[in-house]
Amino acid sequence: MNDVRFYKLLIWANALIPLALLGYDATRGHLGANPVEFFLRTTGVLTLVFLFVTLAVTPLRRVTGINELIKYRRVLGLFAFFYGCTHLVTYTVFDRGLSLSGTVEDVVQRPFIAIGMTAFLLLIPLAVTSTNRMVKRLGGKRWQRLHRLIYVSGILGVIHFWMIVKSDIFYPAMFALVLAILLGYRLVSRKKSKLVPQKANA
Repeated sequence: MNDVRFYKLLIWANALIPLALLGYDATRGHLGANPVEFFLRTTGVLTLVFLFVTLAVTPLRRVTGINELIKYRRVLGLFAFFYGCTHLVTYTVFDRGLSLSGTVEDVVQRPFIAIGMTAFLLLIPLAVTSTNRMVKRLGGKRWQRLHRLIYVSGILGVIHFWMIVKSDIFYPAMFALVLAILLGYRLVSRKKSKLVPQKANA
């Protein structure tokens, strides 16, 4: 139990380091010519990173046989939501100046923003239902079905990133490749699990 708490604290410390560095650079004016855009891009990438690390927990657990990894999936997922919130707040407050009409107009004119917001909105029910109490209330199967929204959020997040960069697609392509591997592993595992009972009944 103490080991679990220690590793969770370690995750917290490492997960907050990028934000601390961003804040430090902001105070020293080291975020470039467009600090808001730099902050937006960085928090967006961090959202995807933590989302993918969360998705990687199950494959790593199965491949390595280290079942304790599942105990850290929730905190990793919540940090994906946290950086998604930070990304959205940066956009609405510092980029749009809390202008509702300006935000709506921007979303209509630039589809990639609508896609990004949809990806974030899909994370909200996952964050709300991440507690043990909500798992019990929903039931295991319903909870698992709901949390498959993370796959859709990840896909939309990559599309959002891809549409932003326009020409230099190297990093979005890398994220797309990693996501394809993570989702592909799940599809293959599901097919194998369906074939095993069929062979047993043959």
